[in-house]
Amino acid sequence: MNTHPNRITRRQFLADSTLGMGALTAAGSAVFSEALQGSPGTAPNPFALNTEGLRETDPKLVSHAETSRFPGMFPEARRICVGGDRLYIAAGNVVSVLDLSGEKQREMRFAEPVRCAAAAGEGLVYIGLKNQVEVRDAKGATVERWEALGDKAWLSGMVVGANELYVADSGSRLILRYDRSGKLLGRIGGKNQERGVPGIILPSPYLQVALGKDGLLRVNNSGRHRVELYTPEGDLELHWGVAGGGIAGFCGCCNPIGLAVLPDGKCITCEKGAPRVKIYEPDGAFVSVVAGAELFPNNARSGAARRADGLLGGLDAAVGADGRVYVLDLVSGEVRVMTRKTGATKA
Repeated sequence: MNTHPNRITRRQFLADSTLGMGALTAAGSAVFSEALQGSPGTAPNPFALNTEGLRETDPKLVSHAETSRFPGMFPEARRICVGGDRLYIAAGNVVSVLDLSGEKQREMRFAEPVRCAAAAGEGLVYIGLKNQVEVRDAKGATVERWEALGDKAWLSGMVVGANELYVADSGSRLILRYDRSGKLLGRIGGKNQERGVPGIILPSPYLQVALGKDGLLRVNNSGRHRVELYTPEGDLELHWGVAGGGIAGFCGCCNPIGLAVLPDGKCITCEKGAPRVKIYEPDGAFVSVVAGAELFPNNARSGAARRADGLLGGLDAAVGADGRVYVLDLVSGEVRVMTRKTGATKA
């Protein structure tokens, strides 16, 4: 019995979900091997994901260089976002607010773990708790708390649109569409044969959503190793991505785990297992690598790390208005600022 209501393991996440047996069959061996990899007291697992060959990136494919780095503020880092000239990092029960050079400006503290955050242009910050959205103002004061969702809700990502907020709920495997007052307008990503939507397969709680200038939502269907593009009304317009260890593919049981969109519309993806950040064209053509797995050696070894939130390492990323990429290491909590290299031809 789980005596900690905010604690989840991958096994509990899978058991509590509505994931079908077909999906479990497709991803089962990979999920099982990743859960065992590196566990103390276990024999070597012949099915474990071997990332050794994925930890060195061809320098010709790397379009960015690390220009600065700053340490994590709190353990159990989860998400990072940019709002104007501020960074917001959700870790533990705190959202740290930093300037773009990494200097901490203030903190917003909560009674429970913060899962994700999104900043709006008018200074409001939307905070995702386990099953509820809280709105704070620019000074960190609570403006309102929206109606709580059910017990199975597990908010894990969000993005602000012009008039709406889109919230990724890993528990329901859906993207929830709200107006800015907290009214639920719709649900996106649920299986619907008539609309050609196959449904989201999610072996672990990393569901994320990003919004492009084209108005389409980018959603990581990690169990299918792909990115899906939806209209706000829930129509699936496009999907791209393939499973595989090659640099253009997504390896392991369930990648990508994080998304962001560059000012020019290209998509950034983040991975775990072999932690790396990559860039793709809007149609899914591989462009370049922002940060390879060799930059995150401890993260790459954290596949069996047990955390209270069910996450198994990996990376998250946010993009500034100038195109700089802020990469959050979910193991160390560090943020690396990645800047496009002069003369880079891949991005």
